Parts: sequence; structure tokens; C-alpha cells
Amino acid sequence: MAPPPPRHLLLILLGFVAAASLATLAAAMYEDQVGLADWHQKYIGKVKHAVYHSQKSGRRRVVVLTEENVIASLDLRSGDIFWRHVIDKNDPVDQLSLSLGKYAVTLSSGGSILRAWSLPDGQMVWETNLEVSKLSKPLLHILSNNKVAKDNLVLVAAGRWIYAVSSIDGVIAWEKEFSLDGIEIKQVLQSPENDILFVVGIAGSSKLNLYQLNAKTGEVVKHIQESFPGALCGEALLVSRNVLVALDETRSGLFLIEIKGESISYNKVHLSDLVQDLSGTVKLLPLMSNGVIALQESSTLSLLKLKGIDGLEVIQSFEQPAALSEALTITEKMKLLPLCTIWVLKLNLLSNLQVIEDGLASILDVITSELPVEKDGVSVANVEHNLFEWLKGHVLKLKGTLMLASADELAAIQALRLKSSEKNKMTRDHNGFRKLLIVLTKAGKVIALHTGDGRIIWSNLLPSLRTSKFGEIPSALGIYQWQVPHHRVMRENPSILVVGRSGTDSSAPGVLSVLDSYSGEELNSLRFDHSVVQIIPLTLKDSSEQRLHLIVDSHSRAHLYPRSPDAISLFLHEMPNTYFYTVDIEKNVIRGHSLQKSCYLSFDDEYCFSTKELWSIIFPSDAERIAVSETQKMNEVVHTQAKIIADQDVMYKYLSKNLVFVATLSPKATGEIGSAAPEESWLVAYLIDAVTGRILHRVTHHGAQGPVHAVVSENWVVYHYFNLRAHRFEMAVIEIYDQSRADNKDVMKLILGKHNLSAPITSYTRPEVMVKSQSYFFTHSVKTMAVTQTAKGITSKQILIGTIGDQVLALDKRFVDPRRSVNPTQQEKEEGLLPLTDSLPIIPMFYVTHSLQVEALRGIISIPSRLESTTHVFTYGVDLFYTRLAPSRTYDSLTDEFSYALLLITIAALVAAIIFTWIWSEKKELSDKWR
Repeated sequence: MAPPPPRHLLLILLGFVAAASLATLAAAMYEDQVGLADWHQKYIGKVKHAVYHSQKSGRRRVVVLTEENVIASLDLRSGDIFWRHVIDKNDPVDQLSLSLGKYAVTLSSGGSILRAWSLPDGQMVWETNLEVSKLSKPLLHILSNNKVAKDNLVLVAAGRWIYAVSSIDGVIAWEKEFSLDGIEIKQVLQSPENDILFVVGIAGSSKLNLYQLNAKTGEVVKHIQESFPGALCGEALLVSRNVLVALDETRSGLFLIEIKGESISYNKVHLSDLVQDLSGTVKLLPLMSNGVIALQESSTLSLLKLKGIDGLEVIQSFEQPAALSEALTITEKMKLLPLCTIWVLKLNLLSNLQVIEDGLASILDVITSELPVEKDGVSVANVEHNLFEWLKGHVLKLKGTLMLASADELAAIQALRLKSSEKNKMTRDHNGFRKLLIVLTKAGKVIALHTGDGRIIWSNLLPSLRTSKFGEIPSALGIYQWQVPHHRVMRENPSILVVGRSGTDSSAPGVLSVLDSYSGEELNSLRFDHSVVQIIPLTLKDSSEQRLHLIVDSHSRAHLYPRSPDAISLFLHEMPNTYFYTVDIEKNVIRGHSLQKSCYLSFDDEYCFSTKELWSIIFPSDAERIAVSETQKMNEVVHTQAKIIADQDVMYKYLSKNLVFVATLSPKATGEIGSAAPEESWLVAYLIDAVTGRILHRVTHHGAQGPVHAVVSENWVVYHYFNLRAHRFEMAVIEIYDQSRADNKDVMKLILGKHNLSAPITSYTRPEVMVKSQSYFFTHSVKTMAVTQTAKGITSKQILIGTIGDQVLALDKRFVDPRRSVNPTQQEKEEGLLPLTDSLPIIPMFYVTHSLQVEALRGIISIPSRLESTTHVFTYGVDLFYTRLAPSRTYDSLTDEFSYALLLITIAALVAAIIFTWIWSEKKELSDKWR
């Protein structure tokens, strides 16, 4: 008879099994897991000015100023960002230059703020405030010195003032005000001697004033004034020691001005005699080459050589794209290299440079698209590792889970996860995690990003949105879903619609482009014969599953697209139920419209509809100004209309796609915070029905000031403003409920069909509504707000808040529940109501972006995945950030980091334990029988 196993061995075995079971349930994010479900990309934007810095040793860099108000230092070879600063939009940077080879000097706020930044690390060295006229264009000029100098003066000119500032410490060395009435400084030029400045000023548009100043003291050495037969635009260049070249006001001619002692002689040259087929705006470009100037117009860039004041001759012309750098000097004794050699050299270098898509720093609109379905016959084995690598990977993961992995093994685990992850495949997954983010940029470029790692799948700069050679600057407006084929009929790829204008003015004709969502190929383009003021996507689809859109022009006419018989037939059937509203902020009025069949044009157009004004709300301009208007997302899904409260009673949400939130401010409350007294500042919040114009609710917040940000979802709205009396930001919530359905609590009525839950909701019936509201203090200033969207609308909502610190905060909707009370009852606690506090908590775990920042944050969007628990969150500004968010945790799936190997080990251990205990019990039973 075998003796029973020792008791301590059984305890050890059960402890191991329990630990293995608990290990499979553990969920946490370690340092090596960062970046598996989110990504962050940094950009700078479209460059509008660049200065190059080369040093004898170390990396070559370029300092750039972009249209997104970003100053950055880049590696010339790789494009890596050494450092960057995103300057506030209220402080626009106008000029950029280098000083002493170690400072980047910027001029901003109309010439009133001068800063110096350290080139190696980007730290601000000094800042100087200057008193200048902001009505004139500021000028920045760094005094160059070919000899070794400890300090270079920085010259700032605006209006009639000129300042000389030390580049080392920012101290003003001297300042000069020109006393001539009406004079405005247009150019500051430096003579070859380096100690004489030429200041070009214009008085009365046709009187040229030339001042010669001592660069060290600012003393006026000479002043010459001359009247010209035509007006000057102000652009001038010093092309030799005593010859100036200036553009006239029409930019069609050049004045060649020669300075002879105390007098001026000039000669006018017509540009049409030099450059053929001039079109667009002509500009003079600075070129540090004696006797040579550069002339740029929309189609060509020409290099012209001066022949005294008798004329100019064309040396070379370059077709676009072309760029201009300074002339290259080897030593002081050697001559300049030929300019054409410099151009060939630069063009050859372009093939080795890295292309960075900095258009992503200026995103206007975002939509998503599903990836293609994985084709039949494609084996998963083609993309899996071999058996040995698979086993090796799981062993490493097991060691990492048990905290037995070394640093090298942890790095190998991270690389293995990124390499073997299925999140980067170009096919859709059953969870809906893999999608395409299709963005439209300010330049009219459409770019598709993969949600797995943020890589660019395709990009297309639309021809209809490119700047023409005649100087027309198109503007992109929005991007929309055009065709989404049914998942059972996948013969055609989905397509998207891009709408823009052929010019910057609102009356400019519109343009339309249809692109393939998978390849970016332009399938169709159309130039409208009408303008584009408002784009209204409809819920209707024709037989080819193209989505219908209404485009409203500046004459309040609505045009239907696509222009097909099927689309017009479908729309005419639904036209009586189609309404829309417009907000005119300038006139301080909101209007509601319906559509009529007739369209008053000189020709018949069955796809054009006239509009009829149904209602209008005119706010008194002396008391209220429209600050913001928001409505519910068209594709938002609501799971249920009923809301069960603590006492088992039922409240019915007022659900209407026509609900519009409008916030108005008193005229003095529209300024900056603190610019008005609490007694003269107030905010009025409205809930308006967009079909009838009926005001469902109105509330006034006294002592409130903007800016106002709001988000609308289901039957509630949350908005953010500043409380002047409390000197703190506030966040208020309004929930609206339908009282007309409050008696639907009898089950027999539900069974017999005598309830009114199935009755259609119409805006023409006066609703019986009940409103609950509450306000809370909030710590942060807000840039933008959004709300999470899920597939079925079951998961709890979270409010996504873009803070002033360029981070995204996810605030649970329960924190802004208007039903919160100071002492909630036991039933309310069971319902999940939190005790009432005067302020909303900010917990570090609430930050979706973790410790990262999305510089110049502008927008947040939430896209549902196929899993109800999870939503995609995409944040854009100058930077991009993407992550997946589970507001109520991932209750409907296993996490990506779930260890299947450990699960198998646990199951094997349990099976072994069962077998062991069965054998042991059999032996024990047998031994008991033999006793």
C-alpha cells in the first residue's frame, strides 16, 4: 500500500495552480507595451521661410518658420527635428533670421516682440518689446560683418521707427524716428562697406525718401527725396554700391535708381520686355550677388543682370518648381560660382533627401474607411513566423510575464510584438480595429493613414485644389463619404467626396472630386457653376449606394449630387421631410429652411431647388452675440430611449436629430477673459428645434464669459465657459427628457399595443419636456470637445476634452450628471450616482494622451469599432495622436496582451492536478478497502 502524498506538496501544487490562474487574469501596461495601441507623430507644417546654418563640425541644420506659427531646427540630411516651438496664434511670427551663427532671431506680433533662440537647443536667450506701428509691415535685418565680430546688431523697422538691438543680450543700442509726415519704411539695405545703412521710405506712395545712416550710432548721414511719375509698391533691392531696383505699384515695371551724391536719377523698365507671358503676382527676391536680381512670378523665376541704369538682361529662367538660395562664396578673393551650377547641384541632392509629409500639420477634416476584406485562399501561414520562432516568442513572453526577462530580452519582446502584430495588415479585422483615417489638408491634399501605426498608405494632391498659374488660390472645405458598397457586394471599392472652392472668396465657384478610398485615385472631378456655402450630407443612398448630398450656394439655392435619375427620384420622395438651418454670425440670426421644387434660373435644372425660410431667431446685437452652435452627430447611435433611475422609475430621453444648441454672449463678454466686469457679462444657452424654430429651453449664466465650447450627444449637452465672479472655468450640463411618454409604464399597454413608444416623433407637436441642469468648476481652459461613439451606443459615454496644455482628457459622463446630490441615497449609489462636489476631478489616469502633447490641438474625433466596448480616438493639430479607448473597459473581448501560452500552461497544470488527485484518491480508496 502506497503512502499518501505529503500535505505540504499538495499545498505547493495548489498554490502554483492558483498563481497561474491569477496570472492569466492580470491586466496592466508595462513600459515595453507603450505604442502598441497608440501612436504619436510630430510635424511642423508648411514652411514659409527658412535660413540655413552650416558649421565646420557636427550636423548641418536649417531653421524654418511655418504657416502653423512653428519655429523649428531640422537636420538637413534626415529631416529630424532638433527642437521646435509652437508659438501662440495670437503672436504671429513675421520674420526669421540668424545672427552670429548661434542665434535664431524672430520678429512677431507686428514687429513688437523680438526674440533670440539658441541654435543648439532652442532655448530662448532674450526677449525685447518694441513700440512700433502694427499697421505697417515690420522688417527684420541682421547687420552682416565678414570680419570676426562679437556682436551683430539686429535692425527692426516698422512705420517711421527703426531700432538697433544687440543680438547678444537684446539691449536696444539705438533707435531712430523719421520726422517726415506720412513716411513708411519699406526697406533696410546694407552697403558693402558695412557701416552705412540705406533706409528706403515712401511718403504719399510716389515720393521716394532715401536715408543713409551710420550703422553704429543711427545718425543720419544723408537724406535724398525724389518724386516718381508712378506709385511704388515698396519692394526694393540694393544691387550694387549705388544702384537700387524698385517695383512699381502695378508690379509691371522696375525703376532702376542710381544715387549720385545728393541727387537721384532713374530709368523705368517694363517687365513685359524682359519676361514673356507674365501672369500672377511679381516679386523681387533677395539675392546677395553683385549686379544680379531675382524676379519671381507665378510660372517662372528669372535671374536678371543689371547693365547700369540703362536696363536689364535675362541670364536664366527656371520653370516651377524652383527655389532660390543665396549665392555661394568660397573665399573673399574668389568669385561666385555660376548660378546654374548651384541649381543643378540642388536638384541632384533632392533625390537623396527624405520626404516628410508636413501637410499633416494642417488637417481640415477627417473621415474613416474600412479596409478591404481578406481574400479567400490567402493562408495565415504566409504571414506567420515558422514554428521555432513562434515557440521562441511565446517563451520570451512567458519570461516577461513572470518578470524573469533581461533587458535585452525585453527589447526583443517589444520588437517581436511590433513585428508580429496583426494591427498593421491591409485587410479589415473582425474587431474593426484596422481602418483608414482619410484626412484633408489645407493645401488640398488627401492623405490616408493606417490606424495600426500611422503610416501613410496613399496621398493625392488634387488638381482641382492646386494653385493655378494665374494666381487663383483654391480652398478645401470638407471630406465626406460618397459610396460605401454593402459588405456582401464588394465589387467596387468605397469612395470619398472632397468639396472645395476655386478661390478664397465664398462666392467663388465650387469644385468636387471623388476618390477611391483604397488607392487615392481620382475617379471623377467637377467644377460647379455655383458657389458653395453649406454642404449637407443626407442619409439617403441611391441604388449604387452613392450617398446623396445637398450643396447650398450663396443665393440660398440647394443643388443635389450625384446628378442621376435614381438620385433625383429618391430625393423628390423625401424632399417634404428635408429641413436645414443656417447660422449667420455677422447678422446675429439663425434661420430654418425647407426646399421647393422650382429653382429660378435662366435654364432648367431639375437638380436645383429653391429654399423657403420657415422661421428665424434674431438676437438683439446690443444684448447677445452668437458664440457657438452645435448639434448631434448624424451617425450617432442611441441604444435606448428609456433611462431607469434609482427608485425604479423610468425617464424617457428627448431624442431628436433636430436639436440644436446655441450659446450667446453679451457684447462685452466676447473679448478676452477679464476684459469685462461680471455685471456686464452673461451667457445664454438655448435648445432649439431646427425644424420649427421652437425654443425648448433657455438658461442664463450671469457673470460668464467666453470662449464657449460645447458638445451635444443623445439628450444632453455639455458646455464650457469662464465664471468671472468665481474667477474659474465652469462646465455646465443640460439634460432634456420627454414627458409625453412618461405614462408608458404599464406592461399590459405594451402587450396590447396601446402605448405610444412606437409613435413617430414629430417636431410639429409641442413637446412636454423636463430639463435638468447643473454646473461644476473645471480646472483647465479648453480648446475643443468631443464625445466617444460606439457601435451600439450601449457603452458609457466619455467627454473628450482638448485642454490648453494640448492634451486630451477623457471625463466620464457620470461626473457631469445633473442628478448628483450632496448625500445620495442608497438606491442612487446603487444606480452609480456620485456625490455632488463643486468641482470636477482631474486624475492623471484620465489623460488619453498620457504624457504626450498634441501641439496646437484643433480637433478630436471618435470612431466606433465593431466591438461595442472600444472606440477609436484621433486627435490632430500640428501633431497627430491616435489611440483606442474603452470607456467601460473591454468587457466583450480579450486584450491584445492576453497570454495564450500561459493559459495553455494553466490548463495543462489543472489537468495534471486532476489526474494526480484522481490517481491518489484511487490508491487511497484501495488502501482503505484493504484495511
